Amino acid sequence: MEKKYRLSYISLHSALAFYGMIPEAIVQFTSATTLKSANFSNDFGIYDYKNIKNELMFGFDFKPIAGERTLQIAKPEKALIDLLYLYTFYNNEQALLDLRLNEDFLHDDLNLKLLDEYKLKFNNKALEKRIHLLKKIYDL
Repeated sequence: MEKKYRLSYISLHSALAFYGMIPEAIVQFTSATTLKSANFSNDFGIYDYKNIKNELMFGFDFKPIAGERTLQIAKPEKALIDLLYLYTFYNNEQALLDLRLNEDFLHDDLNLKLLDEYKLKFNNKALEKRIHLLKKIYDL
């Protein structure tokens, strides 16, 4: 059954932790997929799949992990946008501060131009407001 979820990429908190954008260690791998949302567990861990539209399947890279194997993972900008898009409760200053985003990463490594390009592809006013608030809070 897990093979049905091959059209996916790691995103949200899992990708943010991978890049050091949040301080928490993540024990569950969260991925974005065009398939229905689902949750699986096996000997390797817990896997949570969040549904997104076909046109939102972009913004990920293939990272080498072991031998010839690669991992599909969202770019930092896409992981952040996926998070704000799928978890609508990040809609106020306190909720965004509770993410404890790495301010050095935000100021030094986050590509704001790419963040804005990705934001436009979502065509979602509520998401745009959350991103605007994030930029205001972190002076981006």
